[in-house]
Amino acid sequence: MKKLLSALAIGCTAVIAFSAVACGGGDNREQNTVEELVEKYGYQWTDTTKPILNEEGAKKISFNVYSSKNSSADDYNDMQIMETLFEETNVNVVWENVAESSYGDQKTLKLSRPEGTDAIYHAGLTPTEVSQYADRGRILAISDYLQYMPNFSKILEARPDIKRQITNVDDGKIYTLPRVEEMGLKQYPNLLFLNKAWTEKAIDAGKLVGVSKADVKDGLQLNADQMEELLTYFKETDMNGNGDVKDERPMNFVSQNWQGNQCDLFGMFGINDNPDHRVVKDGKVTYTYLEDGYKDAVQYIYQWVNKGLIDKVSFEQSQDSFLANGKSGDGVTDPAEIVKGEKYGAFYWWESKTVVTDPDHYICCAPLKGPQSYKGGKYKDRQTVSIANTPEIDTGELVFFAKVPNVEVLLTYFDRYYMPDISAQINYGPIGIAFEEEKANGKLVPKEETGGKTADEIRLKNAPLGICYLTENEWQNTVQMEERAQLRLDRLKLYVHPYVSEEHLKHKVEPIPNLQFTIAQQDKIARYNASITTQMANLTKFLYQGVSDDQWNTYINTLKGPGVGINEVLEVYQAAYDSVTGK
Repeated sequence: MKKLLSALAIGCTAVIAFSAVACGGGDNREQNTVEELVEKYGYQWTDTTKPILNEEGAKKISFNVYSSKNSSADDYNDMQIMETLFEETNVNVVWENVAESSYGDQKTLKLSRPEGTDAIYHAGLTPTEVSQYADRGRILAISDYLQYMPNFSKILEARPDIKRQITNVDDGKIYTLPRVEEMGLKQYPNLLFLNKAWTEKAIDAGKLVGVSKADVKDGLQLNADQMEELLTYFKETDMNGNGDVKDERPMNFVSQNWQGNQCDLFGMFGINDNPDHRVVKDGKVTYTYLEDGYKDAVQYIYQWVNKGLIDKVSFEQSQDSFLANGKSGDGVTDPAEIVKGEKYGAFYWWESKTVVTDPDHYICCAPLKGPQSYKGGKYKDRQTVSIANTPEIDTGELVFFAKVPNVEVLLTYFDRYYMPDISAQINYGPIGIAFEEEKANGKLVPKEETGGKTADEIRLKNAPLGICYLTENEWQNTVQMEERAQLRLDRLKLYVHPYVSEEHLKHKVEPIPNLQFTIAQQDKIARYNASITTQMANLTKFLYQGVSDDQWNTYINTLKGPGVGINEVLEVYQAAYDSVTGK
C-alpha cells in the first residue's frame, strides 16, 4: 500500500510542473479540523505505540516532503525505515529527493515557491533565515501545535537548554525541529596520531631524547622540542624504506577543516583555538587571537612550516586529498607494501582508521606540551587542545510551510522520529541491516556482519539521518554505541578530557552553543562580518608565511579598530550567549 500511494503521489507531484494546481502542499487537498480528522480518519496523537491514522486516513491523506540526499543513499521512498514508519503510523509521506550538491542552489527557490511541498527535511536553515521566513509568514510556528507532539514536548520540558537554542528571540516561537545526537565527540575534533615504527627508529638513532621504546604506546607524552626532533628525523630519513627520502610527510592536517585541523598546535601555548577563533572563556565570549601568547604560537608554528616539518600542503589540500595520501594504495594488503606506502609521520584527525591503511601502525598521543626554552620557558607547562563550536544540536533541520492541510498529522508523524528506537534507525539504518534483530539487555546492537560494507557505507545507504534524539540516556539504555564511536570516546576520556578540565587550565573554556539573534543583532553582525572574515583569513597566511612583531601589532590594532568591528560583534555574541544560557 505504501509503495502504491507513493507512486500515485509522485505522479501527481510531477503534474505540478504543468499545472498551477498542486497535489501536495496545494490548496486543493481536503482540509480537516482536528475534530474531523479524529472522527473520519481516527487521528490520535497521545498513544505513541499506536497508528496515527486509521486505514481510511492512510488512503485519503498524504504529504510531500522535500529533502537533500547523499549520493550514496537510497531514495527515501524505498528505505526500509520509511516502510516501517508507514506501517506503524498509517501516515503516507512522499519524499522528493534532491542531490546534496544541488540543494544549496535550490533552497531559496523552494522556500520562496513551495507549491507541492509541505516541509523541507535537512533544511539547514540558519537563525537568520528562520527569522526572515517567519517574519514573512512563510513557515509554520511549530510551537503553536506542541499538544500534537508528545515526544518533542517532553524533550522541551526536560531540556530547557535545547528549547532556548531553537526559540526565535523576536517572537518567542519555535519554527524548526532539531537534530540531537549527543555523544561527546564533536567538541574535541582532533586527535594526534604518530607512526609507531618511525618513532622507534628515531629512538634507536638517538634522535628522540627522554623517550624509550617502551614509552611508544597510546598516551605518549611529548613536548614541542621532542616533537621537533622527531619531525626533523622523519623529514631527513627514508622512514618507509621505499628508496625515496622525499615522500615522507612529517606532520599533516587539513587547515581550517572542521576536524583534523591545525588548532591543537595552539594548545602548546595554552590556547583553546578552533577554526572560528572564538570560544567562551569563564563565561565570556572571546576571540582566541586576542589572547596572550597567540602571536608567539603563530611565530613558533611558522618555524616548523618553514623547516618543512609541517607539510605546506596542509594549508591547501582538501579533506579528500589528505585521506587519499594517507593510504598505502588501493588494494594493498601485503604488510611490507603497506609499510612502504606509509607517508605520514604524525597527523591530526578524528580517528586513524579512515586515514591510514593499518591503524595499528599508529599510536594516539596526549596533547603536545609547550616548548621548553622558547621565550624563556614561558610555555613549557602549557598543554591543551582545540575546543570546537560544532554543536551536537542542529537547530534548523526540519521546517514546515505555513499553509499545510492537516498539518497536525504531519507534525505527529515526525514527532515519532524522536522515539529512541526510531531515532537510532533514522540515524544509522534499520533493524536487520544496521542493527541486530534481537536486542541485548534491552539495547539495539549494531550488526558486526555487514556483507563486506563498512559501517559508514551501510549508514549512508540506508539511513536518512536528520531529526533524532540520541543523548546519554539513550546510549545507556536504548542503543549500543558503534565500536568506532566508543573507541574514540575512550580516547577522548584518556587523552583529551584531562587537559581541558577547569582544574588543569585554571579557568573554564567552553564551545559557543547555538545562538539566536534578534533581527537588530543579525544586522549588526552582517555589517561587520565581511571585514572580520577577511582579516581572520590572514591568520592562516601568517602560519605559513610568518609574521613579525610589528606586523602582528598592526594586525591586532586593525581588528580592534572601528572599521572591522570586533568589539561590537563580541557584544552581540555575549548578549546572545547570556540569553541562550539563561543568564
